[in-house]
Amino acid sequence: MKKRLLILGGTGDAAELAVRASQIAEIEVVSSLAGRTQQPFTPKTGTVRIGGFGGAAGLAQFLLVSGALGEDRPIDLLIDATHPFAAQISANAAVAAAECNVPYLMLVRPAWEAVEGDRWIEVGSHSEATKALLGQSQRVFLTIGRQELAAFAGLDAIWFLMRAIDPPALNTPIPNGKLLLARGPFSLDEERQLLLEYQIDTIVSKNSGGGATYAKIAAARELGIPVVMVQRPQIPDVERVADVEGAIAWLIKQLN
Repeated sequence: MKKRLLILGGTGDAAELAVRASQIAEIEVVSSLAGRTQQPFTPKTGTVRIGGFGGAAGLAQFLLVSGALGEDRPIDLLIDATHPFAAQISANAAVAAAECNVPYLMLVRPAWEAVEGDRWIEVGSHSEATKALLGQSQRVFLTIGRQELAAFAGLDAIWFLMRAIDPPALNTPIPNGKLLLARGPFSLDEERQLLLEYQIDTIVSKNSGGGATYAKIAAARELGIPVVMVQRPQIPDVERVADVEGAIAWLIKQLN
C-alpha cells in the first residue's frame, strides 16, 4: 500500500512539491490549504482539502484517521510547506506530528538577507513597523498582505499604497491610500516604476524570502528607499529543508 503524505500548503513551493511527490510510485499525496485566499496555489495533482483542522488536536486526529477524506486511513508522512509567517499552523503541526509519531519535515525557503546598498530597518512585528514609520515616512508601499492592514489604520498622516492578493474582509479598518490587488512574481522594472509613480519613500515588507516578490527589495536598493523589514516568527525546532529538492530527498529516505 502507498504511503500517504500530507502537505500543508498554499504556497508555490507546496504546489510544486505535490506534483513532484505524486511522481513517486510509493506516495499518495494529500494537500491541505487553509482557505484564506480566494485563489491559492492549488496543486494540480493528488487530493486537496480546504480549511483548518481545529488546532493541534484536530490535526492529530486527522493524521490518525484522515477522517475528513471519508477514509479510516492514517497519514504516514507530514511536510509543512506553508508560508514562513504561518506560525500557528507550523506550531500545531509540530505538536501533532510528535504526538502521533508521524515523520515530519518543514520546507522553509531561506529568508532574504540585506546586501550592500540596502537600507533595512528590521522589526519584530507589525506594531513595531508602525512605530518605525512615525516621523520619517509620508508615502508608504505596504506589502504585508491583507490580514495585517488594520495595524496601520491609525497612521492618518501617512498615505499608503497597499498590495494584496485578495481584498480585506468587510468592515476591516484599513489605512488611508490605495489598494492594489495583484499576485507575484513582479519584475524589477514593474516594481521600480510603481515606486516612482506613487512617489514611495518607504516600503514595509515581511521577510518572506523567495523570488516572487524580491524585485521590490532590489528596486528599493536602486532608488535608495528604506525598507521596514518585519522579521519571521520563531518556527519549531524540527528537521527542515530549504527547497523542493530537499523535500523530495527526505521523502525518498523515508521510503527506504
